[in-house]
Amino acid sequence: MANDTVAVLGPGGVGGLLGGLLARAGHRVVFLARPATAAALRETGLTVTSTAFGDFTVPVEADTQLREPVAACLITVKATALGDALTRLPADASGAGLLVPFLNGVDHMSLLRERYPTASAVAGTIVVESTRVAPGRIEHASPFARIELASVTVERQRLDQLAGLFAEVGLDASVRADETAILWNKASFLAPMALLTTHARAPIGVVRNDRRSTMLAVIDEISEVAQASGGTVDAETVVVGLDRMPETLKSSMLRDAEAGRAIELDAIGGAVLRAAERHGIDVSVTAGLVDDLRVPRP
Repeated sequence: MANDTVAVLGPGGVGGLLGGLLARAGHRVVFLARPATAAALRETGLTVTSTAFGDFTVPVEADTQLREPVAACLITVKATALGDALTRLPADASGAGLLVPFLNGVDHMSLLRERYPTASAVAGTIVVESTRVAPGRIEHASPFARIELASVTVERQRLDQLAGLFAEVGLDASVRADETAILWNKASFLAPMALLTTHARAPIGVVRNDRRSTMLAVIDEISEVAQASGGTVDAETVVVGLDRMPETLKSSMLRDAEAGRAIELDAIGGAVLRAAERHGIDVSVTAGLVDDLRVPRP
């Protein structure tokens, strides 16, 4: 990539891990964050604790707004914070650089393309368990961090270069042909995992053992919706995938609920319900979970 600078909008669990790995490898990274977080990053750097990538601290640049063209801007905020976060990314600031959202859900690509017409939007997905435990402190708990990229508007060479940048720092990165498929394929796994663990207030092992019939019903419903929407993953594959996950694994939605933060219910569960309505698919079990989760718990 000719311009080596990468901006990261949202130095949380995902953005902090990706930006930290890039910075450790010698790439220029500019984190975009709220004033207090940006000040903390400038003062103490970014610390990552990871069994997969090791423990390290790197000095990083941080600002409250993007002020220059970059090779790529990774959008790694929660869907609940997207509207506020995009004020840190002026419409013309990134130039023709790649705009890469690693967001949960499936509805954000059209929003970004409308708001940033000169940028080159790339659909990105990441499968990882990584958490910001304090400003500038990231804990990566999963033994994996898998990235997929696709775009209907960006030439393959640029996607391959970006995937190569991620692979260079140790990430499992690949380029796919269909952006709709990668978004819905991730949703096939993420939506059941997020809704079930958050509803149970328990990690996936408890859901598998104590709520298996509900788990299977939700997987069937969401898989049907995903396939009707362009996904390629079937229900059996999702069941096998969730059964192989470490029993202590928690979804990011559950972690947000436990911490009293807003959860990405509309971006994840709401997207499934809206797509189900468009395709005339019965998702009554999934809808029941979403309805329950809309009611705040004490």
